[in-house]
Amino acid sequence: MHADPAGVLTGAHFIDGDHACCEGALAAGCRFVAGYPITPSTEVVERIAWRFPEVGGVFIQMEDELASSIAIAGAAWGGQKAMTVTSGPGFSLMMEHLGYAVMTETPCVFVNVQRGGPSTGLPTLPAQADMMQAKWGSHGDYQIIAVSPNSPQECFDLTIKAFNLSERYRSPAIVMMDECVGHMMERVVIPAPTDIEIYPRRYTTAAQGEYQPYAAGEDGVPDMAKAGTGYRFHITGLTHDERGYPDMNAPGQARLLRRLTEKITKHTADLTDVVEDGVEGADVVVIAYGITSRVVLPAIAQMRKRGRKIGLLRLRTVWPFPEERIRAIAPSVKAFVVPELNLGQMVREVERCARSTRVISVPHAGGTVHNPATIADAIAEALG
Repeated sequence: MHADPAGVLTGAHFIDGDHACCEGALAAGCRFVAGYPITPSTEVVERIAWRFPEVGGVFIQMEDELASSIAIAGAAWGGQKAMTVTSGPGFSLMMEHLGYAVMTETPCVFVNVQRGGPSTGLPTLPAQADMMQAKWGSHGDYQIIAVSPNSPQECFDLTIKAFNLSERYRSPAIVMMDECVGHMMERVVIPAPTDIEIYPRRYTTAAQGEYQPYAAGEDGVPDMAKAGTGYRFHITGLTHDERGYPDMNAPGQARLLRRLTEKITKHTADLTDVVEDGVEGADVVVIAYGITSRVVLPAIAQMRKRGRKIGLLRLRTVWPFPEERIRAIAPSVKAFVVPELNLGQMVREVERCARSTRVISVPHAGGTVHNPATIADAIAEALG
């Protein structure tokens, strides 16, 4: 292994998911991170604090998560790719600024290494109980982009993807890890920078004096400008017009919210990222994400040895939810089985999309992962 001139550690590594997330951010071009230590995400920023001086990046340990989540917005408008890292209680504190990033269309990445909650909960033990918070945690109507890795390799790959999607749609993006994946150590292959696809920030070519920070093109996504480069623009969390000036009335609210949501919803087909195994012709399809998508594998293998047709639909992008794919599968299967390290969150989305097809939730309060036998029992129940 060696570091290329951009600081990317190419080659094979034996590292955990938290460290792989750091390397993914570096490879994506992130050079500003603000964060506050919180288990089980601290290893991400510990490695960043070590690695950033080598590549000319800036890491700031802020006084709390509120400060961290607004600092990355300032860095993004200053021209940097920026990220913050946290876990459950810190994620709750960041919700105001997640909404601010949505409203101001600030590209940035939030990493949440999930643990058991509510409140302080289980700081060192796993859960997947922040999935709905990622979608609905801030107030108001909005759409969000969130990915869910199930391995250290995907912590690297999907962190890059989160940055790319954030830049492409000028939106915050969230990496929804969990404690197991964050602390799991496996082989991670980091390719050469020339083999890593990076979506560059779209900067305006408008003349100074004519630039409007929220004037969108055909894809609904406006171009940006760097603060301090001669462009004058106004940024506010208030409902605003194309210039960024307050436009606080019902028509202005409707116009802005439609564009903010449709720039995501109209591109759901491009954003959807699922991995399918044996779905075609299956009698039962298991839907899982994160560490649970690995825990289900022994149960699926056991049922297949018995001659049962069991498919796996793994969510790599969790928001937007892959509703069209699930609606397409639903008529041909007996049931969906949805195991999660929570008491039933994403299963509600499956139920909404499955319509009359049976959906069996396999909840787990967290702290440990499922016993695969429990999932096998649920599959057997689904088969009838």
